Amino acid sequence: MTTIEDVADVTTEVKIEMQRRMLRIRHFDLRAIEVQARGLMPGSVHTSIGHEAAIVGACMAVNTDDYMTGYHRSHGHPIGKGSKLGPLFAELLGRADGVCGGKGGSMHLADFSVGSLGESGIVAGSIPVAVGAGLSAKMQKNGRVALCFFGDGAANAGPFHESLNLAAIWKTPTIFFCENNGFAVSFSAKEAMAIEDIADRAAGYGMPGVIVDGQDILAVHSVVTEAVDRGRSGLGPTLVEAKTYRFREHSELMRMAVGYQYRPVEEVQEWEQRDPIVLLADRLLQEGSVTEKELQDLEDEVAAEVEVAVQFALDSPFPDPSEAFENIYASPIPVRGVTR
Repeated sequence: MTTIEDVADVTTEVKIEMQRRMLRIRHFDLRAIEVQARGLMPGSVHTSIGHEAAIVGACMAVNTDDYMTGYHRSHGHPIGKGSKLGPLFAELLGRADGVCGGKGGSMHLADFSVGSLGESGIVAGSIPVAVGAGLSAKMQKNGRVALCFFGDGAANAGPFHESLNLAAIWKTPTIFFCENNGFAVSFSAKEAMAIEDIADRAAGYGMPGVIVDGQDILAVHSVVTEAVDRGRSGLGPTLVEAKTYRFREHSELMRMAVGYQYRPVEEVQEWEQRDPIVLLADRLLQEGSVTEKELQDLEDEVAAEVEVAVQFALDSPFPDPSEAFENIYASPIPVRGVTR
């Protein structure tokens, strides 16, 4: 497993930006939890709290115009890639100023301005999309790669295997990034697989499989940077497995509905001691790169930024029902020169 000690130095400026983006995800999700509890958000919400280093480390290893796909635990991915927070939060509330005009909601965010092609509530649903995006980049010779996020549960679904197979055959510049938090809803990955590491499956498709500590943002950044370089050079895809952990339940509605404890309390507490935001903050302090006050000022700045985003979302109007079918599909659809 790649750890933070194994990686090359990253500039202080980049590390501070990493901290900023992780804080954005954390504060964004915390406010989403509060807003949903007030009954202002339709449906459930799946937070990325605990996953911040895996997400930001990977996103900051690619360019803004590189493609990205995600899954139902989706707020962190566009934030990690640089999306504006106001339109993202508005989308969670189903408002007209949302990135998808209020049609996507919490589990189906897309923001083409940062290369985010969309996320799906269907487990493994976005993995084939990333292969297609990678193939398009290869055919257009535009130098882009496709970063594909998914969870450990998706690694047991058919589209995962089909997608890795095609990507390997076509040598698409796709980085398959598994956020393995150990549980698909409440079912342990240890009971769902006959192998210990999802990365081992890469060998069956002739691509590298790499395991990285998902709480160490610099380690994640290093591993994904190598995978990106491999993809851009025409050598094909890479499977990266980040060992991480979600600090909250699978979803916030589940927190209210489930009356049993499927994760040992000690296990949750042990992982919470490796909070990725605290780990990077401690590293910056040890290096003498920042002061405690500067770190607090950064967090205060991010918290204020998120508050502005929440207010933007709450002030945004609901979409007009007459626009329900706009931007859903191409219409009219030309068929052999005939419009119908």
